[in-house]
Amino acid sequence: MEKIFVLDTNVLLHDPMSLNAFHEHRVVVPMTVLEELDHIKDRRDKDVSREARIAINAIDKILFSASPREIQEGVNIPTSRESERPGTLAIFPDQLINHDTAAAFLDGSEQQANDNRIINTALHLQVKNPESYVCLVTKDINMRLKAKGSGLENVEDYRRDRVLEDIQYMAKGYEYLPGRFWDSINEVETLREGSQTIHVLDRASLGPLHVNQFIYDDSGFVGLVRAIDGERVELLDLCRDQLMHQSMWGLRPRNMEQAMAFFLIAQQDIDMTVLTGPAGSGKTLIALAYGLHAILEEKRYDKLIVARSTPPIAEDIGFLPGTEEEKMAPWLAAFDDNLEVLHGTDESPFSSIEYVKDKANIQFKSLNFMRGRSFNNAYIVIDEAQGLTQFQLKSIVTRVGSNSKIVVLGNLAQIDNKYISPLTSGLTYLVEKSKNFPHAGIMHVNGIERSRLAAFAEENL
Repeated sequence: MEKIFVLDTNVLLHDPMSLNAFHEHRVVVPMTVLEELDHIKDRRDKDVSREARIAINAIDKILFSASPREIQEGVNIPTSRESERPGTLAIFPDQLINHDTAAAFLDGSEQQANDNRIINTALHLQVKNPESYVCLVTKDINMRLKAKGSGLENVEDYRRDRVLEDIQYMAKGYEYLPGRFWDSINEVETLREGSQTIHVLDRASLGPLHVNQFIYDDSGFVGLVRAIDGERVELLDLCRDQLMHQSMWGLRPRNMEQAMAFFLIAQQDIDMTVLTGPAGSGKTLIALAYGLHAILEEKRYDKLIVARSTPPIAEDIGFLPGTEEEKMAPWLAAFDDNLEVLHGTDESPFSSIEYVKDKANIQFKSLNFMRGRSFNNAYIVIDEAQGLTQFQLKSIVTRVGSNSKIVVLGNLAQIDNKYISPLTSGLTYLVEKSKNFPHAGIMHVNGIERSRLAAFAEENL
């Protein structure tokens, strides 16, 4: 059966290269979508306007040499696989649809006119192509409901960006085994490498694993998956007491997840660490403490860059005066709070914080201004990453230069982007795509250590 996919504007904004995701099928872009992209490309929101321009360029790259008739009938979408039949891309003049067709026709308020015209396109194609599978693809839940209520048989969310079917299966970076770990192991080879003890086990006896994943049990055993080679797994034997007594910049772990995060973030061969978890679990404090330790004590990096995305400033509190760092201050106050925690017991906390900021060369950046740059000899912390798309996170991670480490922080329960869910967040995508990379570490830091009130609120409110 021929498949025809009608794309909504938000699909192209969410993934500007989504045209390549429909393989050998027909892709139809209504004229209204092009008009919306044209309007969005000049918005003040740099992230959205940039993705609109990329989407427009991707469409132009496919259609630039085609005739008007070919554009309406469908132009082949280039494919990198020689064995795959190419799909086609067509532009549909939805402004010509009217009540004369047998399809249902939506009309209404000016605010909904564009959505209605896109739905009308799918309804029109459904009537004109009764033997085909006609599907509207949109990330707008209300638009999906309207389309189904109007008689459209097939309406879907854009699913290519989903790396999981259920968020509970997202990698946590550790596996807790009740009881005693060694009771389930029949055969093991133990090696010594200097002061380290390595256990080589059969992979089949351990279940799904990834590199740099921790395994711990009730008896005190803690192991780190150092390598996976075919059917063999190398486990680095760690001491639980030593993990719990680690110290960085005066900070000590309060629970096992924090202890494992301490160990992971300090590994020199790990270039990227992703820390997820609820508010108050200590993610930001751990990232900041290690950054200060690595810069001021180990002299490993030259600067500490703290960055996060910012909502449109003019919509919230007006344009702020001052330098980039001063403009970013309201959104990065959390880092000042954590510096106060680390230096709150000093004789002069304010002077200590200012000294540390200057000595560690702490720089506050907006993610909107990080693209196109390259950061060398830097320790980079990306905060509130749960609201970023896969495309945005990729463009940030590719900025990391030589002798640099990046730490990505996020809480999937606090997504404030209406087009992003925990399953489609760039943070989830980053975790799942990087979990098998030997130079990346993942840790879900559990346990609310902020206060008993914060723990109550996280669990019950």
